[in-house]
Order: sequence, then C-alpha cells, then structure tokens
Amino acid sequence: MIRQLEGVRASVRPTTLAEVERQRDPFRLLVACVISLRTKDAVTAAASARLFAVADTPAALAQLEEDRIARHIFPAGFYRTKARQLRAIARRLVADHGGAVPPRREDLLALPGVGRKTANLVLGLGFGIPAICVDTHVHRISNRLGLVATSTPEATEKALEGVLPRKFWIDINDLLVTFGQHICHPTSPRCSLCPLARRCPRLGVSRSR
Repeated sequence: MIRQLEGVRASVRPTTLAEVERQRDPFRLLVACVISLRTKDAVTAAASARLFAVADTPAALAQLEEDRIARHIFPAGFYRTKARQLRAIARRLVADHGGAVPPRREDLLALPGVGRKTANLVLGLGFGIPAICVDTHVHRISNRLGLVATSTPEATEKALEGVLPRKFWIDINDLLVTFGQHICHPTSPRCSLCPLARRCPRLGVSRSR
C-alpha cells in the first residue's frame, strides 16, 4: 500500500507549501502549519512566504506588530487570530526556549494555538522524531480503507500507532494528503483511478467515480 501511495505522490507536482515541508525547518513548519488552518495550500504558501521575507526567525517575528503580521498573512482564514497566535508563539519561543522550536511534544502543545496535528508535523518533519500527523485526510482515508475504526483524529492517531510500522509514521501524512487531494476525495472519490481499489472496502463511500 505504501509503495502505491508513493506512486501517487510522485506523479503530482509539489505545491510551494510542500516545498516548505521538504525544507524541514522546524520554525517554518510551525508557522506554515498555524497559517494553514482552514486555508487552502496555495494561500498558505503565499502567506508564509510573505511573512518569512520579513521575519524568518522567532526573534524577528516576535518584534513585529500584530497588524503587520496580519497584513502579511491575509487572506488566510482567521488571519487576525493567527497573527496574534504567531506573535505569542514567537515570544514564547524567545522567552522559554532560547529562540528555537523545542523538540518535545509537551512543549509544542504548550504554545498558543498549537494542537497535536501541528506538534506531530513539526516533530516528524522538523526533527525526524516518529509521530503521526492526523488531519482530515488521514482520518478519513484510514477509516475508509479499514485500517482503523475511529471517530476522532486523536483516536485515529493512537489506532494508527498500533497498526502502522514506526518507519512510516512521518511519511503517512504527506502520502495520504496527496492521495486525498487528488483521488480519495471526501465525496465522490475517484475509485476508477485508485491504485488501492482492489483492496479497499470503501467504508462509508456511497458515491464514486
């Protein structure tokens, strides 16, 4: 299954946001992930690039006024709230962590606006620490494939830890996000093009193409 998902990812041109993820810089990952909530990838990528052009370290971001941060990340969803969170995060990193992103989940979760999805993404891609980042795609597709039977992202994370080899924990998010965006859509998935069609029980699928 992993090999087939990698084939899907290889056939799709990476977005600018994907390039941010591939740089594996913990601070850039953290900022981009905060901006990405309820925001399309292209908007997140552009907003992140504008912000990094004027503040590419926690110390620099901590010095920016909220209004200026908001202007740079607009039109990301909830941009004013995110501007406040990003400034608070930067100040916390400077005050409590020597101006660096900490490599511990507990410390990341203590930052304003940071949940398990963001914390696990930063741990995995930023520090190479095995962690499963569960977003809407990972939660939906894992259940649709019958890998897990869960009702919340938190439960999906725990269940996947029990069935997925540890060496795949970091990669599974990128694989399933790409798969979900291009083939396994929330409604009317493209089952006729799916490389996993023969083994997928299509749990919860009422309509497909």
